[in-house]
Amino acid sequence: MKIVLHILSYPFSVVFYILFGILLLVFDPIQRICLNVFGYGSHKRSVDLFNGLLILALHILGTTFRFKISEKLPKKKPIIIASNHQSMWDIPPLIWFLRRIHPKFISKKELGSGIPTISYNLKYGGSVLIDRKNPQQATAEITKVAKYINENKRSVVIFPEGTRSRTGEPKKFHRKGLLTLFEHAPDAYVLPVSINHSWKLQRHGMFPIPMFIRLTFFTHSLIKVSDYSPDELLDTVERTVKSKIV
Repeated sequence: MKIVLHILSYPFSVVFYILFGILLLVFDPIQRICLNVFGYGSHKRSVDLFNGLLILALHILGTTFRFKISEKLPKKKPIIIASNHQSMWDIPPLIWFLRRIHPKFISKKELGSGIPTISYNLKYGGSVLIDRKNPQQATAEITKVAKYINENKRSVVIFPEGTRSRTGEPKKFHRKGLLTLFEHAPDAYVLPVSINHSWKLQRHGMFPIPMFIRLTFFTHSLIKVSDYSPDELLDTVERTVKSKIV
């Protein structure tokens, strides 16, 4: 059965990537028009729709998503979403299922150009792009997004492991990024998120995509930044995220 599914994953992956490419090309001009003509709200809805359709497209491969939100999330509070990172496919579900809290991203600068739809959103949708080889620039950008979510009552996603886990095994959290967010978004809450099995979608790299993978996302209870010392909070968040990683 595994051999049959592996063989089938090749043509189904081709179909998926064709749809993915179409979505990238169609939504690039759509979101530009939305932002420049109608403003932030319209642009955000276009980004949400793109990611929702991308999740639907993954269903072609039998991919399923279980996103468990443990408590109702406040709409007008700044939120730091701290999650483990297993693949590029972590991102569309975070955007879609947490869309009511306006998630932005701390991304590597290489994603800021050359990718239709995605690069434009990262550059102009409230996210920040960091140079991982330039700590001073990275800290300045993280400071900027922290102040942004604190003032605008939105959320930012950070993957404190730094890079994705290729086997699902959690990595040690880097401290600087989270500590910078805690310092410059003192009114924020932290939302720890545990992701499982998305690494399996990139088990063979980008192609083929394995079939019938079930991704699970678990959001833990919110933690108020001001209730802890920074180091104590970071340790608590890391422990909480890893507690639900299989």
